[in-house]
Amino acid sequence: MLQVGLSLPRSPGGAAGGFPMAEDENVGAGQGGIKGLCPTEMFGSCPVTVVITSEADTWHIDASSCLGCGQFVDWDRMPDPEQQAHIPRDILSKPPKELKKLAREGYWAASRALRAQVYHQLIQQVACRLVTPDALVYRDVANRLFGKLSVSSHPLPEFLEGCSMPTYCLNLEGVTALKKILICVGNLFPDITYSPILPSLVALLLHYSEDEAQCFENISRLIASNAPHTSYIDQSFLAHQASCMTFGDLANKHCPAAHKLIASTSENVFEVYSKWLSWLFHDLPFNYAIRIFDVYLLEGQKVLYRIALALLKQYRLSVISAELEGTDVKADLQAFMQNIAEHVTVDKLLERAFGIRLFSRKEIWLLQMANRKALMERGITMVQGRQSFHLAVDMQNFSSSIVTAQEMRVIWSWIPERFSLFPPLMLFSTSEDGCSLQRFYACCEGYEPTVLLIKTTEGEVCGAFLSSDWSERKKSGVTSGFFGTGECFVFTVRPETERYEWVFIKKPELAKAVPRSRQRSPSPSPASLLGSSPDGRGTSSNRLTVPTPQRKGRLSPFLAIRHFLLPSKTASMFMSGSREGIIIGGGGGQALSLDANLLWGRTEHCETFDNPPLCQENFKVQLLEVWGFQNT
Repeated sequence: MLQVGLSLPRSPGGAAGGFPMAEDENVGAGQGGIKGLCPTEMFGSCPVTVVITSEADTWHIDASSCLGCGQFVDWDRMPDPEQQAHIPRDILSKPPKELKKLAREGYWAASRALRAQVYHQLIQQVACRLVTPDALVYRDVANRLFGKLSVSSHPLPEFLEGCSMPTYCLNLEGVTALKKILICVGNLFPDITYSPILPSLVALLLHYSEDEAQCFENISRLIASNAPHTSYIDQSFLAHQASCMTFGDLANKHCPAAHKLIASTSENVFEVYSKWLSWLFHDLPFNYAIRIFDVYLLEGQKVLYRIALALLKQYRLSVISAELEGTDVKADLQAFMQNIAEHVTVDKLLERAFGIRLFSRKEIWLLQMANRKALMERGITMVQGRQSFHLAVDMQNFSSSIVTAQEMRVIWSWIPERFSLFPPLMLFSTSEDGCSLQRFYACCEGYEPTVLLIKTTEGEVCGAFLSSDWSERKKSGVTSGFFGTGECFVFTVRPETERYEWVFIKKPELAKAVPRSRQRSPSPSPASLLGSSPDGRGTSSNRLTVPTPQRKGRLSPFLAIRHFLLPSKTASMFMSGSREGIIIGGGGGQALSLDANLLWGRTEHCETFDNPPLCQENFKVQLLEVWGFQNT
C-alpha cells in the first residue's frame, strides 16, 4: 500500500476565494508543488489523479489551509474552459422535470459559477435527517481537531482503509481540504463503516465549493438523506455489496451480450461487477465524472446504474470475444473507462444511458433489499468494515447427469445475484427418486427458488429458473392458478445456450406501475391449459389479475406482478402445478409442460417469455433434475 504524507504550509500566492470568470484568470498557487505531487503525464492518458490510502496513513495539516474554492483547484487542468453564461434568477424554481433535462443536456457545464450555485442549492433541498451537521459544526470540529496555528497529524477514517481517493483537478490545498473533510465526516458520522465512493464525491464537490465548510455541509446532507427508496451514498460494506449485486442483476437483464462475454471469460463475475462504482468515480476522466455528478444530484443512485449499464454496453461493442481470452477482464474494463473518450463522448454516453428503460425506483429498491437480506444470511452485518470473501460458487465438486460444471456455471450466471451466492443443492432427480410428480412436489416444496433441468431422449437440454416455492400451488386449491414472479425465465443449454426472460424485462414500458390503493383479484386458472381447452389459450380480459397478498411481515418480492398493470392476463403465467402435471410459461402455448409421470412433455412459444420452442415440440424425458440453493 502506498503511503502518502503531506506537509502543507499556507501558500502566500493564492488569490481570494471564488470562481474565475475569464480564461486568463488563473486561480491557485504553488504549481511547481502540484507538479511534484502529480506528474504532468498523469493528466494525459489518465486524467484522474489517485491517492491510495491505508489505515496507517498519517499526514500534516496547517489549519490555515481553508482558503476558499479558488485555492482548491488547479484551473489549468480543468478540461472545460470558463465561459460566460447567463444565469436566470429562477433557474432552481423550474419544475424537476425541466431541471433534469437541463442537467442531462450539460447546461451546468456552461459556467463553473452556475454549476457551483446549482450544486449548493440542489443539495440544500435534499430531504435529510433533522440533526445533520452543517458548516458551523464543521468549523467548530475542524478547529478542535486541527487547532488554529499548530501542525497536527491525523489518520484517515477507518472506513476508508484500502480505498482509493481520486483528486481530479485539486491542487495541494484541495487535497488537504479533502482529507480534513473526510476526517471530520469520520468523527461526526461514526456509523459509517465502509464507503469507497465518498472520497470521490467530496473531491468533486470541492471543485465547486466556496470553502471547506460548505463542502462538508453539502456532503453531510447527501449522507443523511432520508428520502424514501432513495440513497445517495452507501455507508456500510453490506450496503455497498448489495449495490454491486443489484448492478449485477441489472447487467444480467439489460446487457445480456456483455454479461455473457464476462461470464465466459471470468470465473468470478461478481468480482468484475463489484467495481461498477469505480468505473464512474475513479476511472472516468473528470469531464465525464462531473457530468455524471450533475444528474446524480437530481436523480439519485438509479442514474448511476443507467450510466454504468451504458458503459458496459459500449465496452461490449469495443471488444471481440477472442481478444479477452486469457486477459484480466476487470483490468481491461478499467483501461476502457480511463480511455473512454476514444470510444464515446460524454453527451452520447448520457443519451444512451437514458435510453435504457429500467424498472421503477421502488422496484430497484426491493431488489436491493432482497440482496441485503441474502448477504446477511451469509454473515455480512451493518457494523463490520470491508471483508474479503469469495462470492463465486465453486463448481469443482458439482455433479449432474444432465449438465457439465461449465454449463451450470453459465446457468448460475443468469440467476439473480442474491441466489447465486449459494452453491447448488440437488433436490430431485428422476434417476434417483423415480418418475413421480408427487415425489417431485415432496422433494421441492420448502425451497425457493429452484432450477429445473430436462434432458430429452434426443440429447437436447433445456430448463427453467423458478422464483417461487412449489407449495404456492396449494393456495388456490386443486385447480391452482399461476404463481411466481417476473424473475422466472426459461432457457436452452444444448444444442444452443440461450435464455428467455419475462417479456416485460425487455419492454418495461408496456407495464405501468400499480397505484397503492389499487386492489385486484386472483390470477387466472390454468385448468384449461392442462387439457380442457383445445388450443391451450386462456380466456380474454382487459387487465391482468394478480396472486394472493403476501404474508404479513414479508418483503414484497422483486418483480411481483401485483406491482404492474399489464395489458393481458397471459403476460404473467410463470409457473403452475396440479396432480395432472406442471406448466411453465403460458399465453398462446406453454414454454414447458410435463405430464404427471414426468415422462412426456411439450414446448411451444408463449407470451410470458416470448420464447421459441426450447427443443422438439413433443419430447420424451430421459432425465429430469431440480436444483435448489444451499443457504444453510
